[in-house]
Amino acid sequence: MQALQYIRSVPRWLLVRTLGARVRGLATGGLSCLRLVETKEPKLPAPDWVRIRPRLCGICGSDLSTVACKGSPYFSPFVSTPFIPGHELVATVTELGPEAGNDFSVGQRVVIEPALGCSVRGIEPPCKPCANGFYAHCTNILKGSIKSGIQTGYCNSTGGGWSSGMVVHRSQLYAVPDVLSDEEAVIAEPFACALHAAMKCPLGKDTTILILGCGTIGLLTIAGYRAVGGQGRVLASARFGVQADLAKQFGADEVFTRGMDSQALYAWALEQCGGSSHQPELGKPVLLGGVPVVMDCVGSSQTIDDSLRLAAPQGQVIMVGMPGIPKDVDMTSLWYKELKLQGAYAYGWEERNGQRVKTLDLALKTLAEQHDSGAPLKVLVNRTYPLSKYRKALDDAFFSGKSGAFKVVFDLRTGSDT
Repeated sequence: MQALQYIRSVPRWLLVRTLGARVRGLATGGLSCLRLVETKEPKLPAPDWVRIRPRLCGICGSDLSTVACKGSPYFSPFVSTPFIPGHELVATVTELGPEAGNDFSVGQRVVIEPALGCSVRGIEPPCKPCANGFYAHCTNILKGSIKSGIQTGYCNSTGGGWSSGMVVHRSQLYAVPDVLSDEEAVIAEPFACALHAAMKCPLGKDTTILILGCGTIGLLTIAGYRAVGGQGRVLASARFGVQADLAKQFGADEVFTRGMDSQALYAWALEQCGGSSHQPELGKPVLLGGVPVVMDCVGSSQTIDDSLRLAAPQGQVIMVGMPGIPKDVDMTSLWYKELKLQGAYAYGWEERNGQRVKTLDLALKTLAEQHDSGAPLKVLVNRTYPLSKYRKALDDAFFSGKSGAFKVVFDLRTGSDT
């Protein structure tokens, strides 16, 4: 099969990490850790596994961080190389293991929950996080019937969506409603992440939420907050006009559009929420007042620092975007304002209307409802490429502001290599 494979090479990793920002194309070129290969499909690790063929697979922010060698080494003990990236996908079932059950059939369209928790690994009894439905926080990711890996796309045993074939455990599968196109279904996984983050926010009318960053995850978070009944005032910060337009379409009340100008952003936020700005001897302004809830959907050093400064006393800061290794982040606001700082990673189960519901089920149901309403989120899928054009695809994703791309996806359907 054809696949994009990520290899472990310290010299290549150091080269791309050091020079990748200055040499365009280095992260995907001949000296990178990424290569297009012909390889064998992975074997079914156990009888209750399933083989699937990706149809569309998205490029996630975590994928870009990996390819650019810019991520934190935090996860390096928990992956197995070489691995095939890709976990935001819609696929077709092509083979069922003898103990995979009758819930799915060959030819059926599915999406996957990528976390490689205890049930996936054949481990009983499950660890405490898995027993509570938080599979993404599994403490057994180095054990079981497959090699180490926090999720599909970072595990040598499973393959990933940047290929024409991979394997998943039956518990990872979710049926795609017939009403959804492939372009809508491929949004389900990142939308589930956004819903998980949005449901950490207060939903009542008496709050204000500021979304920093209106890329795909920021826009999905706005849509997710409204989809779960969020009635608060939603502010958003967008770098580009098309982002601002979609932010308002998805439910933002007001949008800041002057790029990465922190001082202008602070002044705008104070206009919206009240308070005053004061300039210290060094550094950015200090705010008295601010926004009750700030959601950082970027994860850069600047946005993390801005989030802490913009939050109101005893406010909430939720980190949704995947951070690198933050530099020059002043944590004084966290201490002085007694802020609640919380991460939002992946998903599992949520409490909704007094009941527990799987986040990915909620994502698929919401996407189907929005399809019926005539406002599908598939508008975000605005770049598709075959694997053979992966350098162009990744370049579009890396430079999304210039390219106008939101969600870039690989098209693995028959006849898509054009």
